[in-house]
Amino acid sequence: MAEKNPHKIRVRLQDGVIVVKMLLSHPMETGSRKHPSTGEPIPRHFIREITCERNGSQILQMDWGWGISTNPYLSFRVRDGKKGDVISAHWVDNLGETGSVEAKVT
Repeated sequence: MAEKNPHKIRVRLQDGVIVVKMLLSHPMETGSRKHPSTGEPIPRHFIREITCERNGSQILQMDWGWGISTNPYLSFRVRDGKKGDVISAHWVDNLGETGSVEAKVT
């Protein structure tokens, strides 16, 4: 059975503009919290870089840090959109783990 992607993306076309909304499942740990039962520090674990593309061409790149909240929400708009465009996002965190989401404009 295929593993379900915990990340969500929604895209919609509105007057030639693609409205993109994403919810990324990630702990985004700052490194300053302690484990409640052991008192040991919880190591930093955060998305370091995120890249968004339309039809394979980069439209947005961001460098993030540990100050972003758990399960970050990202929303943006893309001009000159049309049905059939594919919006995707790929990211890498400080531990080298990666994730991605993709949606087609209908």
